[in-house]
Amino acid sequence: MKEFKGRVLAGGTFKGEAVVSHGGVNTLATFQKSALKNAKRVIVSDQNNKDIYGLDITGKALCLPITIGSTTGGLVIQTVCAMKINPACFLFSEHIDSLAASGIVLARIWENSDVIAIDMLGEEFLETVKTGDIIEVKEDGTVIVP
Repeated sequence: MKEFKGRVLAGGTFKGEAVVSHGGVNTLATFQKSALKNAKRVIVSDQNNKDIYGLDITGKALCLPITIGSTTGGLVIQTVCAMKINPACFLFSEHIDSLAASGIVLARIWENSDVIAIDMLGEEFLETVKTGDIIEVKEDGTVIVP
């Protein structure tokens, strides 16, 4: 078992399944199809992200280095949070980018979302956590990986 300590941006506790992307996550490509279909779950639609393509990420811990893509990124995160089909956590190995940060803040304030965001967990975090691992997130930004 390993513990990683990150910076809390949107706090909360979580225990559940991790989904891991080793490359940047394009928010529009990832969430767009599910959001437009008014789906009950997010099935990743970004064919360029082989790590998570086709996986259900609703209610899970999305472990990633950073988000990438267009300036719609924040709005897309806010939208899936408003629809209640978002990942439970965004766990960043790097500094969170401004677009993801804005979407998470807007979702917490305007959508009353309980989405969790922690950044700066480090490169070793993404090397350690595997898709399917049951991880635990603490209020202080500690992430426990089996």
